[in-house]
Amino acid sequence: MELSKGDRDAAPSHRYLVGEIEVIVVPDGERTAPVPERFVLNASTDEVKVAYVAHGIPEGQGNTPFNPTVIRTAGKTVLVDTGCGADTAEEPGATAGFLMRNLAAIGIGPNDVDIVVISHFHGDHVSGLVALDGGPAFPRAEITVPTNEWTFWMDDGERSRATPGRMQRLFEHNRAVFGPLADRVVTHAWDEEVVPGVTAIGTPGHSIGHTSYLVSSAGESVFLIQDVSNHPALSLEHPGWHLAFDQDPVAAESTRRRTLDWLVREQMPVQGFHFPFPGHATVEAVGDAYRAVPIA
Repeated sequence: MELSKGDRDAAPSHRYLVGEIEVIVVPDGERTAPVPERFVLNASTDEVKVAYVAHGIPEGQGNTPFNPTVIRTAGKTVLVDTGCGADTAEEPGATAGFLMRNLAAIGIGPNDVDIVVISHFHGDHVSGLVALDGGPAFPRAEITVPTNEWTFWMDDGERSRATPGRMQRLFEHNRAVFGPLADRVVTHAWDEEVVPGVTAIGTPGHSIGHTSYLVSSAGESVFLIQDVSNHPALSLEHPGWHLAFDQDPVAAESTRRRTLDWLVREQMPVQGFHFPFPGHATVEAVGDAYRAVPIA
């Protein structure tokens, strides 16, 4: 159910209730840039450009929004994923990295966050754990991460076997982010209630331990889909497309189709990290594909 207009704080944020749990979508920004070659491994660059244009993205450009989520449950303020990081906001012409200032705009300071929940260890989800000065962005927060994801990225053997390029950079970045924070990290298993009303759901493929979260209270639910879907123009309307960022593209497709079928069948509202802000939508089947219908 939506909060009344009088109960909403000023933008940028989007608030709604799931039973007795408050959900607040706080944007980190977005990136619009030319579609790179091989961004989708099994479709032509021209096909990808056409898919974006159909969603109002300028011709030749791709678009990736970033929408972290604050959950208020059982007296705790919980942040799910942290965006691209404060240093990104300092880059010339920055269009992302704005989570901290947008949290401040709705009255949430660094010390107000009790728990940070991470879905997977890619830069646009974990970089915001680090403040601009290099210290912890959320000094009081416990950080809880999926067990499978932590095990993979902290394994020296996996690190030594990483392919050159992006995977090696991810290992180095994750060690730099989590090294100083390791004593505050706890892990959670799939199907575990991470905080009251929020359950971890294993959705691997995009990364080894990629995890989504089911928020439930008083007979209402919303599914935080995270990177099971990139922009709906790609992952919903073309669920068979394999993105270059998918660690296991075949598993990612299988997970995506299974998850989207379940969302349609259950008529489950979804919160999309990479959906256009605010990303609160329902999913409908359209032949062998899907579409996101924004919730007003």
